[in-house]
Amino acid sequence: MAEHQGVIGIIAGGGQFPRMVAEAARKKGIFVAAVAHHDETDPSLAEHVDAISWVKLGQLGRIIRALKKSGARKTLMAGTINKRRMFENLRPDLKGLSVMSKLAIFHDDDILRAVARELAKEGIEIIPSTQFLPELLAPPGNLTRKKPTRAEREDIRFGWHIAKELGRLDIGQCVVVRSRTVLALEAIEGTNETIIRGGRLGREKAVVVKVSKPNQDLRFDVPSVGPDTVEVMSSVGASALALEAGKTLIFNREETIRRADGSGISIVSLEKAD
Repeated sequence: MAEHQGVIGIIAGGGQFPRMVAEAARKKGIFVAAVAHHDETDPSLAEHVDAISWVKLGQLGRIIRALKKSGARKTLMAGTINKRRMFENLRPDLKGLSVMSKLAIFHDDDILRAVARELAKEGIEIIPSTQFLPELLAPPGNLTRKKPTRAEREDIRFGWHIAKELGRLDIGQCVVVRSRTVLALEAIEGTNETIIRGGRLGREKAVVVKVSKPNQDLRFDVPSVGPDTVEVMSSVGASALALEAGKTLIFNREETIRRADGSGISIVSLEKAD
């Protein structure tokens, strides 16, 4: 296919985000070409894009060829990749192996920036994942009827600095605290399991803090929450959720807030916690 200004590529992982991005782009009359990952991307994405190619984790060469064939000169990364599956399902092609061999540390940002550099060499620009859906970014303020208590605000301030340091090390973006004590730090298991682990230790008073990394690159790995986050918090009795305004995605915001109000959970979105 010849190059076309109206083409956008989507390198798709799991979850609803790739579909949402595709729908938003197509409403603007843009041709959407997706590159989806086996065992990660929802197969129904094919119904919401104009073209789709399927690859295995690590097949960077195939991703590049698919995007160039579609005429996409701009692309974005949307959706999650189950990090634990990377140990089992990683099937790099020669281009993927070449990139991996140059990395000293396999952290998320190192890998994604290396991929972005390789795409740029091929004339493909990675753009922010929020390009077509800026309204998903958390606005500042208290989002629920319930506001954090004084003790919860103190825990938020404490947890915020811990979470930022965790992000600086490119390990995770979420911490669970109570009484200025760290109960759980996010690593490869993901946010929900971190909340479960910390929430059980917190015994119905745990505070969850999820923030962006320092110097967050909005092209990829933007932290996100949604109704499932609130359901998991409710299951362990966690009482408050703090997010970073303008740098955290909230999926199904109305439903997320409704469930939080129903469970007596406060959600606050802050630009900083000082």
